Amino acid sequence: MLTCVSDDAPEPDAPDGPEYRLDELSAAAGVPVRTLRYYQERKLLPPPRRVGRIGLYSEDHVARLRMIASLLDRGHTLEGIRELLSAWEQGRDIATVLGVEKAVTTPWSNETPVTMTLAELAELFPGEVEPRAIERAVELGHLRVDGDRVTHWSRRQLDATVTLVRAGVPLAAVLEVSDDLQRVMDDLAARFVRLITEHVVGKYTGTDLASLDETLARLRPGAQVSVEAGFARSMDRQVRAAIDEVLADYAEARE
Repeated sequence: MLTCVSDDAPEPDAPDGPEYRLDELSAAAGVPVRTLRYYQERKLLPPPRRVGRIGLYSEDHVARLRMIASLLDRGHTLEGIRELLSAWEQGRDIATVLGVEKAVTTPWSNETPVTMTLAELAELFPGEVEPRAIERAVELGHLRVDGDRVTHWSRRQLDATVTLVRAGVPLAAVLEVSDDLQRVMDDLAARFVRLITEHVVGKYTGTDLASLDETLARLRPGAQVSVEAGFARSMDRQVRAAIDEVLADYAEARE
């Protein structure tokens, strides 16, 4: 039941629409009362209008809660949401702010997941798919298991792993190298983010924020090319060194 303010004593700042007590707001927005109080503590939810000791919430509060839920579904943290809402309250167009957010969080690769049965996975890696290997692949984020079906996050990476294993590299060794590679990639990505944040994002203001998404879109290919080209060059060096070592051993064995 919605709380009504008496017509005998209207508040000067009373909204035109309905108002809610805390438990009514919880029901209207589908958010537990405990969570609402937490949002208030984190400054995510504006304080209610006070009528004596009663706090009354408006449709604006309901709308904000729906926006918070939407942003949480898109992967935002509560701190990130608080900053977005703060930017909105400071006069920035929320569409612009969310547009920049979309540009930043758009996936940097378009990987195609692959779903198959455990039996089909075992056929790809004969004798290699043991419980520990599955557990390790799940830990690394390569696989998601749902009953007797598994989903690999990337068709390209799966194909590459199959190629390595069929060439004679044990699956366990591939997974361990993958773990090391992911740590290196995480560190490299963090450096790129710091570089862009410090020298690109930091100089944008509320007046030109709308163009930031275009700038970030242009930077994406450059970052990817830098990593791919750098890795290719390192592979060239390492392969030459390995071949030289093998040839030297071969020549020594023939003497």
